[in-house]
This record gives sequence, structure tokens and C-alpha cells, in this order.
Amino acid sequence: MAPVTSLSDSVHQRLAAALSAAVPQAGSADPLLRRSDRADFQANGILALAKKEKANPRELAAQVVSRVESGELIEDVEVSGPGFLNITLTDRAITGNLAARYADDTGRLGVPHARQPGTTVIDYAQPNVAKEMHVGHLRSAVIGDAVARLLEFTGENVVRRHHIGDWGTQFGMLIQYLEEHPHELDHKADEVSGEEAMSNLGRLYKAARKFFDSDEEFKTRARRRVVDLQAGDPRTLATWQKFVDESKIYFFSVFEKLDMEIRDEDIVGESGYNDMLAETCRLLEESGVAVRSEGALCVFFDDIKGPDGNPVPLIVQKSDGGYGYAATDLSAIRDRVFQLKADTLLYVVDARQSLHFKMVFDTARRAGWLNDDVEAVQLAFGTVLGKDGKPFKTREGETVRLVDLLDEAIDRASAVVREKAQDLSEAEIAERGTQVGVGAVKYADLSTSANRDYKFDLDQMVSLNGDTSVYLQYAYARIQSILRKAGASRPAAHPELELHEAERALGLHADSFAATVAEAATEYAPHKLAAYLYQLASLYTTFYDKCPVLKAETQEQIENRLFLCDVTARTLQRGMALLGIRTPERL
Repeated sequence: MAPVTSLSDSVHQRLAAALSAAVPQAGSADPLLRRSDRADFQANGILALAKKEKANPRELAAQVVSRVESGELIEDVEVSGPGFLNITLTDRAITGNLAARYADDTGRLGVPHARQPGTTVIDYAQPNVAKEMHVGHLRSAVIGDAVARLLEFTGENVVRRHHIGDWGTQFGMLIQYLEEHPHELDHKADEVSGEEAMSNLGRLYKAARKFFDSDEEFKTRARRRVVDLQAGDPRTLATWQKFVDESKIYFFSVFEKLDMEIRDEDIVGESGYNDMLAETCRLLEESGVAVRSEGALCVFFDDIKGPDGNPVPLIVQKSDGGYGYAATDLSAIRDRVFQLKADTLLYVVDARQSLHFKMVFDTARRAGWLNDDVEAVQLAFGTVLGKDGKPFKTREGETVRLVDLLDEAIDRASAVVREKAQDLSEAEIAERGTQVGVGAVKYADLSTSANRDYKFDLDQMVSLNGDTSVYLQYAYARIQSILRKAGASRPAAHPELELHEAERALGLHADSFAATVAEAATEYAPHKLAAYLYQLASLYTTFYDKCPVLKAETQEQIENRLFLCDVTARTLQRGMALLGIRTPERL
């Protein structure tokens, strides 16, 4: 099915044509159209055009109005104030345009693909091998997944990359300990759950750390093992692989609980670029981008200095020959640009790493690996805070485990579902509770601009009132209940009917779904889609209160209102899916 032109785009085209006709010498002037509380739309572009042409804005506005083609689209155009245009659409246009979206059997609601799709490599959800995922991993995973979904929906070729921490000095300690205590992980990877796998690794890590801190001979052996790992010793690599496999069992269990698909082929950790590190350093040094300083290979920047006024370098290779994060990140850029042919590199990473990525991107540009055809962006996110406004911790001051947080959200949501449930079995309550609880956590994150901190408040998150996913899910479930009770009456658009004010507001907002999706994808801003969906649910609530559906005056009105209900439900469902949140049919 061909994409459906939105009402705002259609109005924009009519006004732009009228502007060009009224002032031919101005070329293609922008009417600056926006939604308005005084009419359906308001155009403010005439003021700037009148100033440029040294014309009276109200007189110019009147000339534009006389040239506007109305037809079945525009009911009325009125000059307001110093030269604004207030535009009211016909009821027929609103219903007819929604009907065209409703007819799209692809599930896209008439949303077009991007005109010039490219390839975006998105780096998100970066847990560490042999370490439990905590609340700090939540935002990267949830935001990254939503942005990837939005980009794919608009037609972008998206390559997911999970840059897990699976390399470095700690593995020498772990591998050496396991070498000397071979039965610590004496089981098959597929015989344990994710929780058990990480429990085993946690126990192993604590034991290895105790030895490392108290036994100098073990510490020496562990450091020697790091050298073996970096040199590719087969036995050492085999043991390292055990740690990776154990950790992946756990990662997959957590992501499954988050209702996110993480594919094994998308996991390319720090180790995946090991073979490129030496060449990356050689290329940087030969080109003069990096220089040796006290034995280390460094990149210096004129605008980055420490508190003492001395330059703060990006250390690519340490003085002992080891490689830091910079070497891995720069090698990843080379791989993503030259092998994966990316147009955009998107990193969903904590804002506290902004300086590191600024230096990495600048280095890559100096080296010629990033150019005008490739954009590198850090989608920096803020911190998850507790109710007290401080970084979210347990009562003991420990970092909150992600699985504990999700389990508590599911328990709270299940209680809410059980309280509201009328004809749900225990199994259905458990299923809905999981969908509502996980959705509540995701929505609280995604409804906040990524660069802002937000307070983690489960009581608010699972509330049926306010800007929560539960409110949106409940609106969807209520619509499904109405559609089930409709009996022989089926949703059908009737453009000939006059619309109630609440119907008009709901229809106009539903029509702007495509524009919102495009904006959220372009700006990597899922919070804008969340805000749109909340307003959609709010407008539906007003419509539901003011416009009887199954008890409407005529059969045509019943069918048209059922149609508005169904359009709203489909828009909610599609929008929530783009955020990675499920919409249960019953709550």
C-alpha cells in the first residue's frame, strides 16, 4: 500500500502553493504550520514573509486566503492577529484520512519509509562478562532497543552491536584461579539457568580476588596469564571462553526478562577487535595522530586539559604494551565504517563517558576513518535515581541488581492486575503482570529524555493514573473490550458524519502518528513517541467520556465511533511495540 499523506502535509502543500501564488518572487515560502488550540492548525509564516517583502502582514494574509484551494480538505481559513492564519479542516477530511490509514493491511498505518535510508550501527546493552547486570545497564538496553526499533520501522538498515566487556586484566586472575581449581565450573553450560551461571561466576570471582590480593605468587601467575591470553594461548583462550559462555547464559536470561531479543551474532565484545589493535596503533602513530609519551601511545587535544592546565591525552596503548579502551573503540570504528559500511555510528552510552567518546571520535576523524559521509553520535543518557534523588542503591548501599528490580516491578504489577482482573486465570494474571511490570519499567525510562536523570518510583510506574505505560495499556485493553461487546456492529468509517469536538481532536492526533515516528527516529528520541502515545490515550479518555460508542444515536455513528476506537487501538499497539512494550488484550 502507498504511504498516506498526513492532513498536516496536505494543508502545508495548499498553503505553500497559495503563498507562492500571492508572492511569486518569494519562491517556495514555508507557511510554518502547527497545531493550534484556536483552530485545527495555525500558519505563522506570513509574518516573516511580509517583513522580508516589506508588505502589510494582514493584507498579505488576506491575499493568501483568497488563493487557498479548499475543496474537501479545508473548511475555513481565517486571518487572526497581526497575520496568522487559523485553518479548520472538514470533518470528511479527518475521517477519510484516518480511513486510508486504517486500510493499510501491513500494520504500518500508512507510515512511509525514510526517503534515503542508510546503515546505522547501534552500540547498546553492554554488560560485562563475569559480572552481574545492575540498574546502570537498564537505560542503555531499553533506550538502544527502542531506537533500533524506530530506525528499522522507518526503513533504516540497522546493525546491532553489543560491545560486552570480555577482555582485560581481570581475566588473567579468573583464568589462573580456574586453572588451579578446575572443578569450580564443573558443569555443562546448558544445564544451568542464567541466575545459577552468574552465581557460579560471582563465587569464582570473589575467591579469585581473595587469592589475588593475599598471595603474591598467585598474583604473579595471574599477570603472566594475561600475557598468555593476549598472545592467544589455546588453553588460556579455552578457559576464557568458558567465562564468556557462562555469562551469555545469564545475559540472555536477563534480556529475555526485559522482553528484548539479543542475538548471539550481534554480540561483538572487546575481544572481537583484538586482532586489529596493533594495526590501529601503527596507523595512528605513522600518521602522526598519536605520539609516544613516557612510553605510552597518546593522542593530545588542544581543548582538553586537566585541572592543572596540562593536556589530558587519550591513551591508546599503555607503556607496558597493553591496550586500553581507546584502542578497542577505535578499532571498532574502523570495522564498522570499512567492513559494515555504516553511514551512522550510534553509541547508547552513559553521559559520564562523554569525554572519552569525544576524544575517540576526534581521533578517528583526524585519522580519516570518520569523514563527512559518516556521522558518529553518542546518545548519552543520565542516571537512574532513587526516590531520594540520589543514585539508586540498596539499603545496604550496594548497586541494585537488574533482575531484582524487574522481579519487584513484576510483583507490583501482578498485584495491580489481580485487583482489576475479573475473568483472568492465575496463569493469565502472571503473564499480564510480567507484561505490565516490564512495560512500566521501560516506559518510565523511555518517557524521560535520555540525557536527563530520572527517579525510579515503582509505585508511580505501575499506577493506572498519570503518564505511565499501565495507563496506555489499560486504554488499549478498554478499547478491545468495547470491540468485543459490539456484537454485530463492526468498525466502519463514515466520512459523511459530523464529528464531535472530542472526535475531531482524537482523529487529528491519530493522524500525526507518522510525523511523530519520523521525528523520534531522526532525533533518536523515543521520549517523543512516548509523549505522543500518552496524549493519544488521554484524548481517547476524553472521547470515551463525551461520545457514547455502543449507545450512539444511529448505527452509522456506532460504526464510525467503533472505527475511531480501533484506529486508536492500532496506533497505541504499534507505538508501544516500537518502544518494546506489549499491549495485553485484557487487563
